Amino acid sequence: MPLDAPRCLALLPCAGSGSRAGTGLPKQYQPLAGRPLVRHTLAALTAVPRIARVLVVVAPGDARLSNLGAPVEVRACGGATRAESVFNGLGWLLAAGAAPADWVLVHDAARCLVTPAQIETLIDACWSDPVGGLLALPLADTLKRAEGGRVAATLEREGSWLAQTPQMFRLGALHAALAAHAGSGFAGITDEASAIEAAGQRPLLVRGSAHNLKVTYPEDFALAEAILRSRAA
Repeated sequence: MPLDAPRCLALLPCAGSGSRAGTGLPKQYQPLAGRPLVRHTLAALTAVPRIARVLVVVAPGDARLSNLGAPVEVRACGGATRAESVFNGLGWLLAAGAAPADWVLVHDAARCLVTPAQIETLIDACWSDPVGGLLALPLADTLKRAEGGRVAATLEREGSWLAQTPQMFRLGALHAALAAHAGSGFAGITDEASAIEAAGQRPLLVRGSAHNLKVTYPEDFALAEAILRSRAA
């Protein structure tokens, strides 16, 4: 790779409390198949040779991740929201010498079932793209809008996709897109793609996998553990 070629970096926001998971620990540290959930996520990212650097953004005072070794770095610059943690992490990377033209893959710590092959597929699809993109799945189920616990409407699912992570964009472009919403507390920014969309760009949709689920609720842990153990077997 030429010396001036963009690098591929990864950013893992890991500062959340995981309140919906119903666990005593933040869900990223909950034991899963013999080790903390986030360790499975990191194993997938560090197994991709093209990812030169992995930054884990944790909450101030959180010292539960240590001795991870290269290419993983841990920085306690997490914010009150996921978007703020990502924004702070991007700023740290830029201050630490990363180039605005470098690619950054932002991935949910709780998506511990992502595979190196899925990450490689995203990198291949986005590397020459002018915008970047994200793993996603076409919506297969009927979608309902609720009001007061009852169905208010059935929504059209044609053309609808479920966003996943990683989401891969140029570091400088993503930092600038998030900076435009920092003054409002990142209101309306639900993921990195939404910030890029608000900046007038159209991210690429790259088909992911149903197994790349986000561990959110108590029952998700049993499903994730079953999948991890089936892979090990």
